[in-house]
Amino acid sequence: MRAEKFQPLSVSKLDDSYDAVIIGSGGTGLAAAIQAHELGMKVAVLEKEEELGGNTNRASSGMNAAETNVQLHHGVIDNVGDFYRETYKDGGRLNDKDMLGYFVYHTAPAIDWLADHDIKLDDITVTGGMSKKRTHRPASMAPIGGFLVNSLLGVVAKEDIPVFNRTKVIKLLQDADGRVNGVEVKSGDLTKQVSAKTVILATGGFGASKEYIERFRPDLKDYKTTNQPGATGDGLKLAESVGAELMQMNLVQVHPTVQQDNPHVYLIGEAVRGEGAILVNADGQRFVNELNTRKIVSNAITALPEHSAYLIFDQGIRDRAKAIEFYDKVGLVVHGDTVEDLAEKLNMDPATLKQTVTTWNQAVESHDDAEFHRTTGMDRGITKPGFFAIHIAPAIHYTMGGIHVTPKTQVLDGNGDVIQGLFAAGEVAGGLHGNNRVGGNSIAETIVFGRQAGQQVTLYARSLKK
Repeated sequence: MRAEKFQPLSVSKLDDSYDAVIIGSGGTGLAAAIQAHELGMKVAVLEKEEELGGNTNRASSGMNAAETNVQLHHGVIDNVGDFYRETYKDGGRLNDKDMLGYFVYHTAPAIDWLADHDIKLDDITVTGGMSKKRTHRPASMAPIGGFLVNSLLGVVAKEDIPVFNRTKVIKLLQDADGRVNGVEVKSGDLTKQVSAKTVILATGGFGASKEYIERFRPDLKDYKTTNQPGATGDGLKLAESVGAELMQMNLVQVHPTVQQDNPHVYLIGEAVRGEGAILVNADGQRFVNELNTRKIVSNAITALPEHSAYLIFDQGIRDRAKAIEFYDKVGLVVHGDTVEDLAEKLNMDPATLKQTVTTWNQAVESHDDAEFHRTTGMDRGITKPGFFAIHIAPAIHYTMGGIHVTPKTQVLDGNGDVIQGLFAAGEVAGGLHGNNRVGGNSIAETIVFGRQAGQQVTLYARSLKK
């Protein structure tokens, strides 16, 4: 089931009441809807955009999880404690510890839950800041985002869960006690109120919102973004309107490897570096551990005189990162028959780039990167013809801040009290990632906390019946 073949319903088919209304059709919203539906809830998914899937569609690397059977099948022995400690350190120790604890311990069950729905992530790679291969992806090595959205929509279609596109929620409804009990939606000329026992905000972040970026990170206002146009912080506005607290809103992630020479911006997924690519400056020299955290790598690129760099890789790496086929198709990849040939096309000194690649290949062979102390993404050197490059620079990618929630996805107000009936999960919620999100953790978050939201709204709705 492909997303473009999935037919959302017309708003005329929207009922007057549901047990749970889910706002947003990305990985979080779809996982929440499936989980709640399977627990007996009457649910509806509302999406303001024409296209379903939100930012999830743009994810390319994979889904992090620890202590999975998939890892063991690949000979990787891991433990959840390491996953927790590395994510906490990579997040500048600003992560909400309770949320992070829930997250890491529920990633392996999330992989199993997907597999139970015939969504299998049987291959693994590594992303920056991680010491082990935790990034799960389909055996085809296809980009995770489109694969996941299409697969979840297949489950949604099979289970007959109603999904409505071009349907924007413009207001949260509340009863006299302040409990959220419905939504007001607008679709074309139609405005309608829908009652709901619970509402889940799964609306994504604000990476494409000039207003929020200028408000919280004016230093980034001129940066391009990898986000889809709908990532404008609508869920934050809805939450604020009923008294929810926003947290860590200044923590905005800039992704280091984004091709932005054309009007359309393309994220070059971390899996390319995870499979062995290196970064070089305009002179053809390495300048950073390519698999350090995104924050550190982005800052290193920005510090270069040209504020940009080149990913360098060979056919062997290309074979392990299938997204490169798409990058090539849209004209982002520079080709060379030899490393020297590639250097000439990049206006670099051929001898310098050749020496850089040779030194790197020796580091891979000896498992010792004396220059920058890289320890992961060294399974293969840059040796197999042809040779390729992609020009990249940092761009706004992810917003770590958002709505203050509990690990149960309950939304909190400024006093730390739960706003009854309102839940939030995914990028719209703040706290999980600290000041730097690890590659592969956002897709894991969509499934882990999407499922959690689906379970928690079920418990809440059942409590209302007592």
